[in-house]
Amino acid sequence: MKKKKAIFLDRDGTLNRDVGYVTHLDDYELLPRAGDAVKKINDAGFLAILVTNQAGVARGYFAESMIEEVHEKLQKELRRKNANLDAIYYCPHVPLGSENLFSKDCEMRKPKPGMILKAAHEYDIDLEQSFMIGDKFSDLESGWSAGCRSALVLTGYGRGEFETNNEKWLREPDYLAEDVYHAIELIFSQI
Repeated sequence: MKKKKAIFLDRDGTLNRDVGYVTHLDDYELLPRAGDAVKKINDAGFLAILVTNQAGVARGYFAESMIEEVHEKLQKELRRKNANLDAIYYCPHVPLGSENLFSKDCEMRKPKPGMILKAAHEYDIDLEQSFMIGDKFSDLESGWSAGCRSALVLTGYGRGEFETNNEKWLREPDYLAEDVYHAIELIFSQI
């Protein structure tokens, strides 16, 4: 049986406006072309998989239940665009967090590739034929460590990451895009 291909997506700053920590559902707003980008992934036969660090839980800013509420809202907004995330993975941990249960150095926390590797195992994904899209270099590193190609979007922290930190990077992004929709266009135009 042929392995599946996936597009792994960061959440804050990539699919939705980055407002810092989303502590209330009213703070959550999908970026303008994000729904269309996920639909394009769905239509191409790739899995659309969210992989997101959510350290606000470990820092005591919100309960873990808020993450589930935000993801329910995200999926509802995507359905309005006839789009769907096939899976959602999140890491609520951070070293030295104020909430002991979530204070740890976790293999799932990006830039480590744990969430991507777990998804690959659970969904039988060919990581060499898959991609990671995010607005931080740690997103790209997570993808590369898992064996994917990676795209940096200039939404969220992306523009600042690219303009101020790129000389420190050991590797350039495989794709540089204005937003997640543009990243999908670039990826699909070359495969």
